[in-house]
Amino acid sequence: MPLVAAACSSEMAIRFTSHYLHDKTRAKLHRANVNFLSEPIKDGTTGTVIVLTTPDAQRTMLAYQGTSSTINYDACLAGIVSKTNIFVVEGYLFELPDTIKTIIRACEEARRSGALIAVTASDVSCIERHYDDYWEIVGNYADILFANSDEARALCHFSSKESPISATRYLSHFVPLVSVTDGPKGSYIGVKGEAVYIPPSPCVPVDTCGAGDAYASGVLYGILRGVSDLKGMGTLAARIAATVVGQQGTRLRVQDAVDLAESFAFNLKGSSSSVSSDVGSDHISSL
Repeated sequence: MPLVAAACSSEMAIRFTSHYLHDKTRAKLHRANVNFLSEPIKDGTTGTVIVLTTPDAQRTMLAYQGTSSTINYDACLAGIVSKTNIFVVEGYLFELPDTIKTIIRACEEARRSGALIAVTASDVSCIERHYDDYWEIVGNYADILFANSDEARALCHFSSKESPISATRYLSHFVPLVSVTDGPKGSYIGVKGEAVYIPPSPCVPVDTCGAGDAYASGVLYGILRGVSDLKGMGTLAARIAATVVGQQGTRLRVQDAVDLAESFAFNLKGSSSSVSSDVGSDHISSL
């Protein structure tokens, strides 16, 4: 299974991916500056994901893991992890029992090399089935946690009556930087038991597939660019998510990405809600 490395300027965010990509898709990602740093698997069945989108912009996913159900911690993976600045672990990988040991070893290597570790919650049912595995990684390794409001409540063992801001505050006692999205109601970024509210960015929803990943990309982009303002970072993330939700498909158009990056420049000077002071992590403040 290939490991995807997404380059951001001279810095790099590493992400496990659950797809064995054919040549056409691989070529498109290369043009988007996404590099494949491990050898593809030649034997086995290709993983497949089918996304069903309804007219009201909601979606559901059907996935078959194929060859991605096993990830081995080999020398190539170890070498990549040791050179990255942010290591991102997808929560869906917790569905694959053979990957848990690999994730732990990769997180340990990332920690030794001074990288930030980000975890995406991915799915409520996945959290419920693998709760202890999630907290093994989140509690011991995560510097950044991404979740939607339902996933955040599941991680906290909160009822549906609890507010997303309560879940954000709770999780931020365990993870230096917590991002919780709440759909059209907005989102929260939590640090040290407090939460900064991020208003939603206006859009006409077309397809919600990829909204959470789009939001996460804005947060990671801000950290890699040395952002000092949590509100500005969250605002960019919300705008990216709104752009993706307002189109069919999950990939930003090149011009949209350029425009979003340029619009973010004014936020870099920051205000009182800063990553370096609020998160209190040497790893995060050093980026």
